[in-house]
Amino acid sequence: MKIVGIICEYNPFHNGHLYHISKVKELFPDSLVILVLNGYFLQRGEISLISKKNKTNLALLYGVDLVIELPVVFGTQSADIFANAAIKILNYFKCEYVVFGSESNNIEILSNIASYTIKENIEYNAKVKEYLDMGENYPTAMAKALNIDFSFKANDLLGISYIKSIKQNNFNIKPVCIERTNDYLDTTSNNDIISATNIREKLNNNLDISKYVPASTLSYINKINYDYYFKILKYKIISEKHLENYLDVDEGIHNRLKKVINNCQNINDLIESIKTKRYTYNKIRRMLVHILIGLTKEDNQKIELEYIKILGFNQQGKKYLNKLKKEINIPLMPVKDSLQNNYELKSTTIYDLITNNNSNLNFELSNKPVKF
Repeated sequence: MKIVGIICEYNPFHNGHLYHISKVKELFPDSLVILVLNGYFLQRGEISLISKKNKTNLALLYGVDLVIELPVVFGTQSADIFANAAIKILNYFKCEYVVFGSESNNIEILSNIASYTIKENIEYNAKVKEYLDMGENYPTAMAKALNIDFSFKANDLLGISYIKSIKQNNFNIKPVCIERTNDYLDTTSNNDIISATNIREKLNNNLDISKYVPASTLSYINKINYDYYFKILKYKIISEKHLENYLDVDEGIHNRLKKVINNCQNINDLIESIKTKRYTYNKIRRMLVHILIGLTKEDNQKIELEYIKILGFNQQGKKYLNKLKKEINIPLMPVKDSLQNNYELKSTTIYDLITNNNSNLNFELSNKPVKF
């Protein structure tokens, strides 16, 4: 039996995710599928439309065997940090493969780029920094530093980060890509499989999304109170004396936040007021999440993977977990008062507030996995 890993956010769980799981089972008919799942706040600083528990329910319903949490302290950071934590978790569970979507669908090119861009490549990193300082965004800076004509799109960038983590940690995990069937940035197409971005845009416009998601997804989608989210964030920005202590609040942007916050009516106003070519939408949204949950630069330097939390499993996943857990040299339950756990509980509390719910904190505190 092959042990195959996938890494997802499911915001929301849609037909493309069904396709992903079905392709894994097609490529590896005799396999156990392990999902590393991001929770309430996501890699691009977005808020999950579906709770962690219900995303776990959907994953198990549609063919995943074992679901493991990606901690918020890693899941809301740049691609390299996000990917490295997820790959490390998969390695603990002896995954032999990681299967991800790719726009280029060329594992050889992605692997070659990953090899060249690992941290030890001082010349490459210096070039990237030079282009970033000139105001280029990260994908453009990468392409120029590499001097290649390659369009760095969302899934390929994450794929490169997965491969970098495998190479840097010398893990025995083989990366496998499957061709992405749509453009992450597309918000207009109406094919059966469209991007999560497109689905969220349709939801914002009160359009029917039932064609694009499994029926079970519809009942799990939360209504996010973005007005309340903005009010909590506004209070935090106004009341904090040292915003610069929070992760990603760099280069004097704390002063701009203080300057514009009272003139902003909502979260979009705030983002547009501080947006620059260097500060992308994704980086700003991540920064705002870090301010909201209080993730400081100092704590970020200390945080390591302190435990692994199991979110759910089916019978095959339970059997594999029982077989393996004696070999895993890291706690499989939250470590009380650890930085990792403290930030997880903070993010859960805020998610409950902005979804007018209290069941998620109960789920976190119970430490009882979903059983399917």
